[in-house]
Amino acid sequence: MTQDEVNALPLLDPAALGRLRDELDDDEGVWKVFVRNFIAQLPQRTEKLRLALTTGDLPGSLDAVLSLKTSSQMVGAERLAELAMGLERSVRTETRDAASGNALPRLAAAHLKTIMKCGRQTSDLLQRYLDSAPGRK
Repeated sequence: MTQDEVNALPLLDPAALGRLRDELDDDEGVWKVFVRNFIAQLPQRTEKLRLALTTGDLPGSLDAVLSLKTSSQMVGAERLAELAMGLERSVRTETRDAASGNALPRLAAAHLKTIMKCGRQTSDLLQRYLDSAPGRK
């Protein structure tokens, strides 16, 4: 997927959020807790990814990028999930032949700024979605 195609993806997929709400909603608003946890944990996830990439930690990089991708998919954060998928593909491809100690910091420089910016935008949008959702907060 090209960068223009990634940028064309919505930050959030309302249908995915609707499915999450349908699957997890109960009297306590479990879906809201799930989304709030995603928002709260996103800075730690991106920091873990940054640290693993910049120190050349291949297993840590894969663990961190998979965590970011999967959690983003679960809340409907399409653009962030696609950015994580692209980074995952790059990590797997570029560390196949090259030493991960050299490739991973290069990938950090190429991907982290965009991922972190998208993460902030996604968190803000998710928070607005939570604030506007009917029912308990």
